[in-house]
Amino acid sequence: MAHNHSHHHHNTENIKVAFFLNLSFTIIEFIGGIYTNSLAITSDALHDLGDSFSLGLSWYFQKLSNKKATKKYSYGYRRFSLLGAIINSIVLVVGSIFIIREAIYGIIDPQQADANGMMWLAILGVIVNGAAVFKLQQGKSLNERVVSLHLLEDVLGWVAVLIASIVMQFWDVPILDPILSLLIALFILFNVYKNVKDALLVILQGTPRDLSLEAVREKLKMLPEITEIHDCHIWSLDGEYNLCTVHLSLNNDLLTLVETTAIKKKVRKLLHDEFDLEHITLEFDSSIEDCEYKDKC
Repeated sequence: MAHNHSHHHHNTENIKVAFFLNLSFTIIEFIGGIYTNSLAITSDALHDLGDSFSLGLSWYFQKLSNKKATKKYSYGYRRFSLLGAIINSIVLVVGSIFIIREAIYGIIDPQQADANGMMWLAILGVIVNGAAVFKLQQGKSLNERVVSLHLLEDVLGWVAVLIASIVMQFWDVPILDPILSLLIALFILFNVYKNVKDALLVILQGTPRDLSLEAVREKLKMLPEITEIHDCHIWSLDGEYNLCTVHLSLNNDLLTLVETTAIKKKVRKLLHDEFDLEHITLEFDSSIEDCEYKDKC
């Protein structure tokens, strides 16, 4: 238990460091975007503000998710992280729409940006976001890896700004800045769509994308003790912690309690090792029992 607590504390600290790095740089970005008159940098600052919000929520919910189940929340607090994802997505959508509108105006009437200032800010952006990615990659939790991937997208965005700023120092193409900001905004919206889609799948208790209900059934059928599988359900609490309930019919109705317990352990180990299922509820039906859910799923 001490090791588990230490692991959770380490996860929380990694996200905390990434949050403060990202938030500090976001403030610098907004100032730099105004100073350089770069819409691309301002749009990325808005994106990073959303990232900071996301990291802040991830940090908060990482701590909250460690709370034990209560009478009110019998499954614990894991699903609270979805609330953060949805709020963050709304912020990003509103911000992206604003940037798209400004980018269209910028394409129609392009304004000269300070290419040299853009270049130095882009270099700083690659360094700061790269440091946040490095910090999160030291962690092992899926939450850290997902946030790390999100920040890696920021690094790539700053690489694009860096390239554009270098080009603008040699060629007078101010239209490149609003075009770049438009592409960044569209890229953000595309990723928001994917995140909302994944969040809705969890909220609607759909089968996780990386799991196949049929594959679980087929694997269970390979066990000699099991003759039939029905009423099998797999869903996720938060996109990471997956649950399973299933009814199983055994080839022998006269098994002892010790034998039945051994089969339960075997099935649970199989489902955990093969499909990374954590919370598993098994029910054994006898051959003379007519289960009401047998023909429904």
